[in-house]
Amino acid sequence: MTQADRDGASLDPENWDDLRAQGHRMLDDMFDNLATLTERPLWQAPTAEQRARYRAEAPRGPGALADVHNQFMTDVAPYGSGNRHPGFMGWVQGGGTGVGMLAEMLAAGLDANLGGRDHMPIEVERQIVAWMAELFGFPADASGLFLTGTSMANLCAVLIARDRALGADVRHTGVRDVRVVAYASKGVHSCIVRAMDMTGLGWDRLRLIETDADHRISLPALEAAIAADRAAGLTPFLVVGTAGSVDVGAIDDLNGLADIAGREGAAFHVDGALGALAMLSPTLAPRLAGIERADSLALDFHKLGQIPYDAGFLLVRDAAAHKRTFTYSEAAYLRHAERGLAGGEFWPCDYGPDLSRGFRALKVWFSLKTYGFDALGAVIRRTCDLAQTLAAKVEASPELELLAPVGLNIVCFAYKGADNAAIVADLHEAGRVAPSTTTVAGKTAIRAAIVNHRTGPNDIQALVDGVVALGRAQAAAREARGG
Repeated sequence: MTQADRDGASLDPENWDDLRAQGHRMLDDMFDNLATLTERPLWQAPTAEQRARYRAEAPRGPGALADVHNQFMTDVAPYGSGNRHPGFMGWVQGGGTGVGMLAEMLAAGLDANLGGRDHMPIEVERQIVAWMAELFGFPADASGLFLTGTSMANLCAVLIARDRALGADVRHTGVRDVRVVAYASKGVHSCIVRAMDMTGLGWDRLRLIETDADHRISLPALEAAIAADRAAGLTPFLVVGTAGSVDVGAIDDLNGLADIAGREGAAFHVDGALGALAMLSPTLAPRLAGIERADSLALDFHKLGQIPYDAGFLLVRDAAAHKRTFTYSEAAYLRHAERGLAGGEFWPCDYGPDLSRGFRALKVWFSLKTYGFDALGAVIRRTCDLAQTLAAKVEASPELELLAPVGLNIVCFAYKGADNAAIVADLHEAGRVAPSTTTVAGKTAIRAAIVNHRTGPNDIQALVDGVVALGRAQAAAREARGG
């Protein structure tokens, strides 16, 4: 018995068997919840009474774990965002898996802090880095890091490019009299714009370049913008390519961008949040030609990789440059040692903004080891095939119109002459399928992002049938009102 046990200060249970039994009930409930997804609405709004229970005062005394679990199952579990459901097509979110859920439980049980030091969870993360370097054609000594998501990975990439251009002293002196410029397409994710703000460079130093008919960055327009900036005394420091744009899933000409970045002496970064993991599919991988030339690559395992949230990732070609951007050696309490627990050659806190870091790599490692690269690649290929199926159904219907080419697994379409935003909201409230909206060529589009490994042909047909029925209902209502 420890001193904490004798003093009653430990949070461990008095009876581990009771906790074990309750834990089994909780795990079984989540397995049942996953197994019966289609028996419940994809989404439903919580009641006012349920919301009110989460405005209560903080608990001062203990409560029974079973009661807390029952409240979760009643108030929380049925009212999630719906991304696990096969009819979820609203945003680019994976559906998770039972394997990932179990691995997350193991990671929480181990409670490892992956900021650094010498322990095996660090080696698991390094294994994923090595696998991703091989998958994407990066050098074997490339560095990598798990983060919350691609927004953070993109921010880190901009910081690395900033320091590459302005020198390491910028970390001490700050950004002053900025004369450097970054370039990305108008279809780039907004987190790149935010990264320019958060790095101190500012939005004015990001050029958003026109896109072509396929929604890819226009290389001639990019070269013209660079020429104009050079004439004005500005220096290109970063070119961002998109491997799967958030609106329509377009993939930029990555080889073309790599050529331009190389000629201009700029870093070449690829935002692959949506599409980079298509490299797992031999059929889709050729569409990402040039990604192996990137200086850095951001991606999300919690999208096409089907890993439970969150699991963002950054891969960097030049490990030394990566470390220079983030390492801080003056804190005595973070001093590395040659042996003991404070040893270890790789401390992730030297490669990113977080000192305290969870064991995100474990659920990715478990999933890759359990399913294998080939099976995950086949799932990704299937989502793209389903997108083509949806596009074909749209083009075959006289009532629907396709608003953008389908490059990967996103389909943007509309019911002609209808309030498509209202159609989407009605679909959400019906609880069978859930697309989202975006704007394409000035039109409100119904956006179907087919990411979930559970989505199948019946879900595609349900989306089409739902849109057509609601579009017709709107037309009938207009006619009844006299036009």
